Amino acid sequence: MDDLPETGEQSVGGSAKRSGMASLANDDFSVIDAIGGPRGVIESMLPGVVFVVLFVATRDLHLTVIVSAVIAVVQVAARLLQRQSVLGALTGVLAVGICLVWAWLSHDARNYYLPGFLINSFWIIVLAVSLLARIPGIGVLVEFIRNPVTEHFRKWLGAWRGDEPLLKAYMIVSGLWIGVFALRLGIQIPMYLTNHVGWLGTARLIMGVPLFALAIWISWLIIATPLHRHRLDERRHAEEEIIRTANREQ
Repeated sequence: MDDLPETGEQSVGGSAKRSGMASLANDDFSVIDAIGGPRGVIESMLPGVVFVVLFVATRDLHLTVIVSAVIAVVQVAARLLQRQSVLGALTGVLAVGICLVWAWLSHDARNYYLPGFLINSFWIIVLAVSLLARIPGIGVLVEFIRNPVTEHFRKWLGAWRGDEPLLKAYMIVSGLWIGVFALRLGIQIPMYLTNHVGWLGTARLIMGVPLFALAIWISWLIIATPLHRHRLDERRHAEEEIIRTANREQ
């Protein structure tokens, strides 16, 4: 969740709740659900906390990598034993694993954070291109989750892009996330270059879940009203189509 939070689902009260960016498509948005709940927060942050604290305390990179890896694996094992959803945990382990391997092979603790820089840079480019094309990336994500499309893509695209207030909201929110990713890079890269691993790890943690929670809450505030109105329009059009079809069959 430090870079681009996952868009999986969790079971809450017997029903599936989307987490990560996908939570913006929920009818009943919740910041707690968006960050994966208390357990999701712990699972996403614990390996990073252990990495920075243990390395600063011991300066032993190999020990730090091994302990962090063990913790990440234990988290997945705990979910398997409890027969809970492991998708989010597996995604987290994969992300942590890449970072740990990178640090281990390079013999440089700073490189634990290097994949995150690449991911943030990637999403800045993707979202910037989507804004230039006036097909905002956040809009594509939310609308695809709400209404997955396998054909008639142009019609699907026009259905939400033709709603000017909704399109404007998606454009603003996509720009907001470009700002989030750029802020991370602007603060963390100087720490990486000056070899301040402790400060870099602390900044990574603060700009992970806490910053994500703030950004996704603001994102929801921006798109909530136009998205609600768009949903109402969809239902009205669907009801009108049903009536027209019934009249033709009579």
